[in-house]
Amino acid sequence: MGKVKDIETYKSVETTVVTIGTFDGVHIGHQKIVNRLISTGRANGLKSVILTFFPHPRMVLQKDFNIKLINTIDERRDILDGLGLDYLLIKEFTLEFSRLRAEDFVKQILVDKLNAKKVIIGYDHRFGRNRNANIDDLKKFGEAYGFEVEEISAQDINDVAVSSTKIRKALKEGDIIKANAFLGYNFTISGTVTKGKGLGRQLNFPTANIKVKETYKLIPKQGSYIVKATVNKLLIYGMMNIGINPTVNGKKETIEVHFFNFNNDIYGEAIQIELLNRIRDEEKFESIEDLKAQLKKDKQTALTYIATHHA
Repeated sequence: MGKVKDIETYKSVETTVVTIGTFDGVHIGHQKIVNRLISTGRANGLKSVILTFFPHPRMVLQKDFNIKLINTIDERRDILDGLGLDYLLIKEFTLEFSRLRAEDFVKQILVDKLNAKKVIIGYDHRFGRNRNANIDDLKKFGEAYGFEVEEISAQDINDVAVSSTKIRKALKEGDIIKANAFLGYNFTISGTVTKGKGLGRQLNFPTANIKVKETYKLIPKQGSYIVKATVNKLLIYGMMNIGINPTVNGKKETIEVHFFNFNNDIYGEAIQIELLNRIRDEEKFESIEDLKAQLKKDKQTALTYIATHHA
């Protein structure tokens, strides 16, 4: 799949079929639309293109709107690449761009840059300055500029809207099983392995601290989770804690992973952690010994789950 960060430097010489949206999560509802886009492209000799916006439009238009996204932009790219999409085009969303008239958007972006011959879009899609244009307007522009518009039904749109909301809610509640079911894949946290305070090693549970640079990334509810990752092509399992470590009077939230049967030095490496299930809430224990005893129980819980579901 091709990736173009700045659409201003891009112009397609090939004819395309395009859909437009945020696609945060690229969940099972989104995947239905993406698969339709790809199959339509292949059937008609068109390159499949998703035009997405970053930052999220509401981050720009509503400064007090503190939205957390299911995927980072790089995670979104990787998932779409795996589905077989030809191009993901990322348009920087700015106040200036938000003021672009609907017809100018169609002419400058869809026609001149994307060479669109077909646009697949939701029945309730609105675009242009003040979002004053709708799908009927887009169909009229299509007649004028030579592209077809295919409408995504209310049923499909409702599926997309509902499951996005449910995924965020499930993650905030720590319900990884439900979130993963809606996503159609395991929720992932991507970051860099950094050195921590060494508390895990003192407890005989050495951990890799995961630093997530994207402040907009949704981090699930604090607690302990069963996880897996691929490091240097090696699949490894472990347990992860999201929290402040209250037993040792921690104040700042950290993400720490203890990998089973793995002692390689991976400090400084980029890593993707897949969350498989949740073990428990974070707790404040009476003593370090109580915490160590609980960690041993957590490890056994995780190993039993892995043996049952991932053997």
